[in-house]
Amino acid sequence: MALYEHIFLARQDVTPQQVEALTEQIKTKIASLGGAITKVEPWGLKSLAYRIKKNRKAHFVLLNISAPSAAIVEVERTLSINEDVIRYLTIRVDELEAGPSAMLRKREESDRDDRGPRGPRGDRPDRGDRDRGDRGDRPPRRPRDDMNAGAL
Repeated sequence: MALYEHIFLARQDVTPQQVEALTEQIKTKIASLGGAITKVEPWGLKSLAYRIKKNRKAHFVLLNISAPSAAIVEVERTLSINEDVIRYLTIRVDELEAGPSAMLRKREESDRDDRGPRGPRGDRPDRGDRDRGDRGDRPPRRPRDDMNAGAL
C-alpha cells in the first residue's frame, strides 16, 4: 500500500469535538476501504496567512495514512463535500515520519522559561539600569499653534 500525509483545515467556528468526529469519520472511511491511519496529530486552532472562505483561523489536523489510492480519492471526495472543511492536502511519501511532526516539535521547544539571560547588545546601552527620574533637564513644552487656531 502507498503511504500518504494528509492535512485538512476545518473552519474556525467548528468545535474541537466536531473536528475529532470528522477525524473519526475519515478513519472509518479509510478502514472500510482497506487502509489504516498510523498517526493523528491535531495541531489546534491556528491563524492563517490569508483569509480562506472568509476564515482567518482554522483547526489543523495531520494524518499519516497507509492505504490504496482509491481510499484517498474517496476521502478527498468526502472532504470536498463537507462544509466544515475549508482546505485539504494529500501528499504521497516514501516513508512516514515516526516521531512528532515539525509543528509539534516547535510547540514543545518554544518554552519561554528556558531562554536564559540576554546576550551582549553591541554598542547599545542597557536602558534598564539607568534611572530616568522626573526628566527635569527638559524645558516645558510650548503650546502648539494649530491647536490655538481651531479655538478661535
